[in-house]
Amino acid sequence: MSKLPEQNRFFDLSDYGRPVARIIANSLKNTAFTPIHVTIAFIISGLMAIACIINHYYWATAFFLVLKSILDAADGELARVKGTPSYTGRYLDSISDILLNLLILITIWYVTDDSILYTLLAFFGIQLQGTLYNYYYVILRNKYNGDTTSRIFENEVPTAMKGEKQRNVNFLFKAYSILYGLFDKIIYRLDKDAIQASNLPNWFMTAVSSFGLGFQLLIIGIMLAVGLKNYIIPFFIGYSFFILVFIGIRRLINP
Repeated sequence: MSKLPEQNRFFDLSDYGRPVARIIANSLKNTAFTPIHVTIAFIISGLMAIACIINHYYWATAFFLVLKSILDAADGELARVKGTPSYTGRYLDSISDILLNLLILITIWYVTDDSILYTLLAFFGIQLQGTLYNYYYVILRNKYNGDTTSRIFENEVPTAMKGEKQRNVNFLFKAYSILYGLFDKIIYRLDKDAIQASNLPNWFMTAVSSFGLGFQLLIIGIMLAVGLKNYIIPFFIGYSFFILVFIGIRRLINP
């Protein structure tokens, strides 16, 4: 199942794992496995990638980063095919992503002896990139009656859905707000008029999807595998410039 109606779907560069994720979700549909179990699996895959970086097994790192992206899509797919969407799963997924991102970049810093300041700057840039992509994507999903587990404004605790506990939602929402709040505020300040945008064309969303986490992890995996580990941190710092480029294009499309 897609997060958008068929007529509004775009080619998502970061969602290359979706076909395999659907196979995984459908195979688990009638089992006791839950989306949370799949989320735990992608956390383990991310940690395996980190262990491979430390030991300089860079092709294995690329494998586990791609596997992590596939499983990251599979937990949401499983929630949809089972009919069990939840805020618990949504926030746990996002919290796991940001913590793994930080650990992955710190590990790259460890094996390259790059500047820790530049590493943190790259992390900040990666998170802003992902936040811009998610901001536009959630606007589309809300506009065209797609998946609404993610909200444009995460400024209040949502009411727990059937099958989840409110106290879990409360705790995870607070953790999410601490980790993502600054990035959400920065992107909203940079392009607050996007929520009224009448048109976010498919070609534009495809371009912005290069900011998606799956594509970011793919780039990291490829750069490690081909011997470009020393360029990963500078690349993501430089690529953050395109945040302003995409916002500028969005404003030209919807003046």
